[in-house]
Amino acid sequence: MIRAEGVGVEIDGARILAGVTLELDAPRVAVIGANGSGKSTFARTLNGLVTPSEGSLEVAGVDVVRSPKRARDAVGFLFSNPDAQILLPTPAEDVGLSLRAAGIPRAEIPGRAAEALARFGLAEHADQPAYSLSGGQKQLLALAAVIARGPRVLVADEPTTLLDLGNARRIGDLLAGSGTGAEQVVIVTHDLELAARCDVALRFAGGRLVDRGDPGEVIARYRADVA
Repeated sequence: MIRAEGVGVEIDGARILAGVTLELDAPRVAVIGANGSGKSTFARTLNGLVTPSEGSLEVAGVDVVRSPKRARDAVGFLFSNPDAQILLPTPAEDVGLSLRAAGIPRAEIPGRAAEALARFGLAEHADQPAYSLSGGQKQLLALAAVIARGPRVLVADEPTTLLDLGNARRIGDLLAGSGTGAEQVVIVTHDLELAARCDVALRFAGGRLVDRGDPGEVIARYRADVA
């Protein structure tokens, strides 16, 4: 699902990512590393939020460099702060916006939005102000809006960072399990317990991919390096 060859990113003359080469078809991918390691930049290249300065990148059969709009249709992105992607006043309207963007016929949108909200336990909050939701409910809403579009790949960038333990566990269960419906989920996280639940782990340091493999083994080497 993800094929990268020599991917690099340079922003304002600074090298943020360099020489990333990999091929991944694992259903659940953890991306770990220290702050500033390049892991979030890598995640943002996967759906065209950040354009690689060099190399080639294909995700879900889409050339991300040549077709960033198609990449955004195929690859959903969940931010750490849901307030960054909740755009309309109520949950029903916000999910409806995502469905319209996906080209869903207008007549089908209310029913599809209701189904999406029910799937994530938000049915009774459909018409209340989105700002009044709890942090966990907001993240569930953001996830519902992304998943409603039916992306083949879902990228979640530190999705549990702002959540309490209970909500972090719930979001983690959805992402690490089969609750999203996406063929592949990429989770950028500092939560090493969540990372350990994935099929493969990538570790970034200094803008480079420095380790990959079994999550338990990659995490153990990471812990040893920072001890």
